[in-house]
Amino acid sequence: MEKQTLSDFQEYREEKFTKKIVFKKEGHVAFLLNFGPGHQLPTHNHTGATVYLTVLEGSGFMIADGSETAVTTGDLVQVEGHEAFAYRSADDTRSSLSVVLINTPSEEYAKDA
Repeated sequence: MEKQTLSDFQEYREEKFTKKIVFKKEGHVAFLLNFGPGHQLPTHNHTGATVYLTVLEGSGFMIADGSETAVTTGDLVQVEGHEAFAYRSADDTRSSLSVVLINTPSEEYAKDA
């Protein structure tokens, strides 16, 4: 068993969002995405994977295949790998997402940013 405290991975920057790897094992990765007000994760997909995103702090908008859905603290979202998706933090608050990526399509998805 391994245990981590997620608040240790909540690092916010003024200029852009951050990505902090929490756990990395063969085929899957868990990480935090931390956003300042109005920061956005670019539209992308994870072909062959499944993504689970939990809003840990704040609020924003999940955009999947062109549809925008408001999300807030405590919401859990599932995105299939073929869906093009993005996230935008609300303009008036920072936000943090816990992300679990199952069937990691590439090692590039399992690095801090």
